[in-house]
This record gives sequence, C-alpha cells and structure tokens, in this order.
Amino acid sequence: MTDTPAETRTVVVEREFPHPPEKIWRALTQPHLIEPDKALSYTWNFSHDDTAFDLRSVVTFTLTPTRAGTLLRMEQSGFRPDQKQAYGGAKLGWPQFFGKLEQLLARTA
Repeated sequence: MTDTPAETRTVVVEREFPHPPEKIWRALTQPHLIEPDKALSYTWNFSHDDTAFDLRSVVTFTLTPTRAGTLLRMEQSGFRPDQKQAYGGAKLGWPQFFGKLEQLLARTA
C-alpha cells in the first residue's frame, strides 16, 4: 500500500502533430528499457527549503497515432494545493515546450 496525497492537481496538455509517433518519440528521448513509440513516464523531484516549492510529481507522455499524425498527451500529476506557483508554472511551461517540440519536429527528418 502506498500513501498518496488526498488532494492533488494535474496539468494536462494535448496537441496533434502531423508526424508519426516514431519521430516524436525520437524528439522526446532515446528509448532505454521502456516501451518505444507509445508511452514514457518519469518522476519529477525538486527539493527546496520551502516545502511549498518541493515538487514530487509524475510526468507521463502518451503518443496515439491519428489520421493526421500523432496526438501527444502530457500529464504531470501530483501538485499539492499549496503548490500554486509550481502548478501555474507547469500550466504555462508545458504548452511552451509543445511549441518548441513542434519547431524541432519541423526541422528534423
């Protein structure tokens, strides 16, 4: 049995890209001991003297083929209610990441 916070928030960002999952996967990571071209999940730990800034969350990318290319879904879960700044930063930062990823994908083969 694991202890989980009673109340956490999650940031979800989705975008459809006109590229196959394999190309997006290469842009996200080089696969090692994970299921390539479908899903990637990792723990995000950030320690700070002020516990409101301590962040222990899980980031999961899911790639789903579509007729137009690939739907990429990013979910970062585990934000406590007192982590408004971290949650707000993630809500702003992940869409920017998706924009940069789109630029990278447009430049690469």
